[in-house]
Amino acid sequence: MGKEAVRAIAQAQDLTLVGCLTGRHHQGDDAGVIAGIGPIGVPLQTDLAAVLAETRPDVFVDLTVPAVIERHLDITAAAGIHTVVGTTGLPESRFGAWDAAFRQQASAALICPNFALGAMLMIEFAKQAAKYFPDAAIVEWHHAAKVDAPSGTALRTAMAIGQADAGATGPEAPSLGERVHGIPVHSIRLPGLLAHQEVIFGGPGQVLTIRHDAMSRECYMPGLLLAIRNVGRLQGFVVGLEHVLALTTGSNP
Repeated sequence: MGKEAVRAIAQAQDLTLVGCLTGRHHQGDDAGVIAGIGPIGVPLQTDLAAVLAETRPDVFVDLTVPAVIERHLDITAAAGIHTVVGTTGLPESRFGAWDAAFRQQASAALICPNFALGAMLMIEFAKQAAKYFPDAAIVEWHHAAKVDAPSGTALRTAMAIGQADAGATGPEAPSLGERVHGIPVHSIRLPGLLAHQEVIFGGPGQVLTIRHDAMSRECYMPGLLLAIRNVGRLQGFVVGLEHVLALTTGSNP
């Protein structure tokens, strides 16, 4: 995901990649070379505070893991750097403090469980369907290395369905998956998969299925670039790419 993001940002005509972080590997190497697009003059570094002081970026993008992102959010909030995060699993107990910290610096953090625009539409269509189909279930498939289950996208879908129809439920049966906001969610982790989700609504004599398939990580890049370009229009700690879509389309998230 990080390599894909480097390629997308470096090739966007209206954006400039000024710094890039890594873990223990490839320190000092050119980020463009590692991403497969050739030298771009941006070395991989390991110290976020040093990179921010050296490059003074408008936006910081973090696509790592919650334990690392927590530390990074503390740093970018204090520095007043707009931040775009692509992960799930951050502790909700810290959301309020991060919101206050970013607002104090007139900056924003945008947390996106999913950058795929198709996935955002899937959630929106599911919200509409929930008004007419009270019985629903979610099945999500991801690659074997994905550690969280249910996925962040499945959690947000279940929440959206529950908010759209307070009576939304799934049929009672002991074999059904974990219930989120009353909706059964089934999680599958297998090699060969990337990211796939079905939202299934059942009614007398009919079934409605809304499905999204991510075939490659390239599908996340339009949403990531949209988040980067618009995070500066937000304030505080915001969860969900739909808030940026609302800014660009004039609709309510």
